Amino acid sequence: MEVFRHHIYEFKKGLRNLILHTAPLGDVPEIERALQAQGIAYRLAYLKNGHVNVFFGCPDCIRVLEIIGKSSLCDFTKEEDFILGIMLGYGRLEECRRFISLSAQQYGGSCAAD
Repeated sequence: MEVFRHHIYEFKKGLRNLILHTAPLGDVPEIERALQAQGIAYRLAYLKNGHVNVFFGCPDCIRVLEIIGKSSLCDFTKEEDFILGIMLGYGRLEECRRFISLSAQQYGGSCAAD
């Protein structure tokens, strides 16, 4: 929960507009209480491995995720993956390189995000 609290701090200070925090399912009630108490928009994506991806931050960023409408990162298209990376604040150049790499190969196999 210490890392989660630091993520909230970074959001409140304006360092990031969207945060992705992965946590065990048991932490969900405390995470939801904290986000709701501070009025922070969020979206939960439950994983097969007993964890949850917690996206939180600017309401507009959360709305983009809702429009994409996919709960598993494995189901994101390469374009959606690119958008998410940029929203999370990853380096633009690195995201461009990742997009090019994903465009050169076909999706298939297992996904590490699950």
